[in-house]
Amino acid sequence: MTTESNITAPKRRVALERIFQAPIEDVWELWTTKDGIESWWGPDGFTVTVQKLDLCAGGECLYTMTATAAEQANFMKKAGMPLSMQHRITFTEVTPPRRLAYLHLADFIPGVEPYDVAHTVEFHETAGSVRMVLTFEAMHDEHWTTMAKAGWENELDKLGKALAQRA
Repeated sequence: MTTESNITAPKRRVALERIFQAPIEDVWELWTTKDGIESWWGPDGFTVTVQKLDLCAGGECLYTMTATAAEQANFMKKAGMPLSMQHRITFTEVTPPRRLAYLHLADFIPGVEPYDVAHTVEFHETAGSVRMVLTFEAMHDEHWTTMAKAGWENELDKLGKALAQRA
């Protein structure tokens, strides 16, 4: 018997799209290697260090994100969050160089029980460019969803700069 209490409605999803003037192999590499991830991941004012990267379905990426700029460090302190936080991603699909899907454990929000946020990244090769579509589930409330979207917008800008430096 199905009751309303055990039916889980699908979560709202947020999609961001970018066109990069780069070979698909370069875009894939920046999403899927330790050096690549560390070159752009994390919003401005944060650095990322990858401790583990097992790029396969069921594999994990473990990384530490550290607030290194004064403004971000102050934000973290005011929010009651540490300056450095470990994060865990579990890959659910790895299809080189076309698609990544993963769960990012949101265990860093004060007063909120940890939960997984599903992400999908698709790479579409066109003549001389790559159209990348990042889709992620909405967070537990609109404030955190807005912050996640702003963070990703910033990070994707950094990805574009990292790709431009390779050209």
